[in-house]
Amino acid sequence: MVDDAYDFGAIAAANAMSDIYAMGGQVLIAINLVAFPDNLIHESNILQEVLRGGAEKVAEAGGVVVGGHSVNDKEPKYGLAVTGLIHPDAVKIKGGARPGDVLLLTKPLGTGVVTTALKREIAADEDVAAAVASMKTLNRQAAAAAQAAQAHGMTDITGFGLLGHAREMASQAGVDFRFFVHKLPWLPGVFTYGEKGAFPGGKGNNMLFFAEHVTFAPDVSELVQDTLWTPETSGGLLVAVAPEQAATMQQGCDTAVIIGEVVAGDGRIDVEP
Repeated sequence: MVDDAYDFGAIAAANAMSDIYAMGGQVLIAINLVAFPDNLIHESNILQEVLRGGAEKVAEAGGVVVGGHSVNDKEPKYGLAVTGLIHPDAVKIKGGARPGDVLLLTKPLGTGVVTTALKREIAADEDVAAAVASMKTLNRQAAAAAQAAQAHGMTDITGFGLLGHAREMASQAGVDFRFFVHKLPWLPGVFTYGEKGAFPGGKGNNMLFFAEHVTFAPDVSELVQDTLWTPETSGGLLVAVAPEQAATMQQGCDTAVIIGEVVAGDGRIDVEP
């Protein structure tokens, strides 16, 4: 249980810092935000381990935890407010993608499915371990690689899932994104658990909100569609770069995979087999 608490803190910290990295910035300081029930505080060191996991992940990012705020609550909650630094001329925005760019994703998809399977007690230990390792990985290296590749635009993939966050990028840039399912990276076990219905409630919310802007080719299965609507926790960066810069991006971030392209349009997302 203690190891789980540590991992939870580390995942929460990595997720909280992803917005800084999505702009190409560096983490400076973080403040803990904690809601915790009295019985867990007094009967175990779970909270201590959560805070340790978060603090060590912030330290890995080169930052420091400078304090925080805590309240009693029946449901445990933990997160961080993070402040970072970046030169104004180096800020990466969501809306910078240009027709002809390629789209790269820096982490595999499927954390929402695997963690839901874990809650339902149907997930294999090795699949959970792979998902946890992915969620704990900082987007620090990916952000540095995007800067080196002179990325035109990028965002982190979290609660809106790949399609929702891609829609934000495409609409702000006034272009269309085209994804290719056969190029997408997935965590192990995702489709096994998806077939068993291990999807969080956020999947339906994302679909209702973004569906009018997304077109799936007839050959894209309903299972894949459902998985692409699913929220991600501490997902990777979606980065738009000029084709000639893709190799630079991948040299700096060896997990970066080309998953699509940018074409002229007005903010739509097309998903091809």
